[in-house]
Formats: sequence, structure tokens, C-alpha cells
Amino acid sequence: MPEPIALHLLLPRVPDIELVAIEGLEKLAHHLGLAAQKVGEAKLIVAEAVTNALEHAGGDRPSVRVEFTVTTDEICIFVQDNGNGFDPAGVQDPELTGKLHAPSKRGWGLKIMKSLSDDFRIESGAQGTTIIIRKLLS
Repeated sequence: MPEPIALHLLLPRVPDIELVAIEGLEKLAHHLGLAAQKVGEAKLIVAEAVTNALEHAGGDRPSVRVEFTVTTDEICIFVQDNGNGFDPAGVQDPELTGKLHAPSKRGWGLKIMKSLSDDFRIESGAQGTTIIIRKLLS
């Protein structure tokens, strides 16, 4: 088995910057010959995590730290912002019937990330939020 490959990024808040993280993950996965379906699920997780983090990142120069560690068995994803934090237990899962008639259709990110992950953890406080995700490939 090849050694794990790691990629570390510091992304500023600019439009579509989550695509840089997705492309980085895609390049690592291609290098290791990983299955397209599992990588596609991981890319969706990354898009949601980075978008949420950038939306809630604080400070004068908001940024998000993204790290991947990829092997032929799993993808580990680490996303950290410098926002004000939140209480993950206070976030209710969206319900489809309610969202269909609501003016805002948003709020699906955490549910999507959880459902596509094999291990999903959130650590959040006054210094920011960190999401740690493990995606098994077999």
C-alpha cells in the first residue's frame, strides 16, 4: 500500500474557492486510482464543508484551513474556520416538506456531510469551528 498523501490548503474568502479544494482532492484520488463514486461523495462533502466554513469565517481576512490525508482505504478531511463558533447540537436536520414551502431552501449542508461520511465530528467554540470527516473507500 502506498504511503498516505497529504495536502494542506489555506483558502481565502473569494468566489468559488471551494473548487480549488475539490480539484486538489480529485488530483490526489486520481494519483492513487481511487473509485470515482466514493471520490465524488468526498468532493460533495468538501464543497459543503468549505462553503459553510467560508460563510461563517470571521475576522478582517477570513480564511479556511483545509487538509486532506488520502490513502487507498480512506480520505480524511479537516476543515477549520476562524468564526465565532456555534452549538452543533442546536442545529436541527431540515425536513423536506418544510423546506419545499419555505422562502429559503438552504440548511442541508450538515445533513449531507453527515450522511456521506463514515465518521463526522464537529468541534466548535469562540475561536472557530473544525470539522473532521473520515470517508472509507471500501
